[in-house]
Amino acid sequence: MTELAVHFLDAASARAARDTPADAAAAVGVLEWLTTSIEQDRAAGRFEAWGRSTLIDENVGKPVLARAVFEHLHELAGVEASWPIGNAGLVHCYGYLLSRMKTPYGLKRERWLGADLARAYGQPDDGFVPWSSGQTLLARATEAASALLSAPALSRTLLVDGRETQVAFSAGAGRGALAYVVAPEAGAGPLLITTFPITDVAAIIEDFDSEPRLRWNAA
Repeated sequence: MTELAVHFLDAASARAARDTPADAAAAVGVLEWLTTSIEQDRAAGRFEAWGRSTLIDENVGKPVLARAVFEHLHELAGVEASWPIGNAGLVHCYGYLLSRMKTPYGLKRERWLGADLARAYGQPDDGFVPWSSGQTLLARATEAASALLSAPALSRTLLVDGRETQVAFSAGAGRGALAYVVAPEAGAGPLLITTFPITDVAAIIEDFDSEPRLRWNAA
């Protein structure tokens, strides 16, 4: 199932890269598990737990997803977006699956298809495979990241332009999972931005402490 699903995901991402509204709709529409997941997350209000993220990747300096599919995904999710800034949960969990941009860490989708993040969270190797039965990918990611932020092995907090930002780690050193939240400009509590696997907690902390700025494509 996984091999066939990855084949269809590859084909869909190639079509989405053509960057036309018709190709974006066709690319997303062929992945039934993707449209169903977004519909379920929209109905459950899960996107509201996430903040804003830019598609301009800080490592490559370019958008990691075509504009047409970015806009189509936000339309399906029923959340506002202004290219290249959109909902972090939608972009990171679902948009990244369709990204073909290579970063120093590989394709963005590998955090969900691979086993590293799942293992860091103490889950089975396929714990974040998006087409697994049961909860949607966004629901699983939200639950895992929220739990880590509430009881991290190690965490750091910094103020950025008066907004509190927090990074949490599942381990005090070495490999682990990272979760990141940023407080909105006004009002409610912190909003999730991202979660991903890391190989060196100490290096991340040194970089995080070095300069008060938004990290990991937060906007």
